[in-house]
Amino acid sequence: MASMNVRSGDTVEIITGKDCGKQGKVIVTNPEKGTVIVEGLNMVTKHKKPRSAQEQGGKVERERAIDVSNVALVCPVCKKTTRVNHVLGENGKYVRTCHKCGAVIDAKAEKKAAKKASTRKSKKAE
Repeated sequence: MASMNVRSGDTVEIITGKDCGKQGKVIVTNPEKGTVIVEGLNMVTKHKKPRSAQEQGGKVERERAIDVSNVALVCPVCKKTTRVNHVLGENGKYVRTCHKCGAVIDAKAEKKAAKKASTRKSKKAE
């Protein structure tokens, strides 16, 4: 499967299924299967059997994986669901940007890269 435009920690909106229109934070991504697990959404009931005398059994609610094609990324700036553009950043690496407003979605990664570049320059100057 090709690379996904959604990463752990992103806010996404479900666009199909029983939770259509709800937003949540991505907990886990699985690029090999092309699925994501969204916090508090696509809940299923799992019947758990006690494995020892101290452990308690019963029904357990948990999140289930959703295909990545069924979620849309929510831009942190304009708060709209959007597609992702990949634009060459200042440090020579590609960053994800909002297709609608052009805001950088990978702001944390961009800041880290800029910080590393500035420390490298200062070390070379010495």
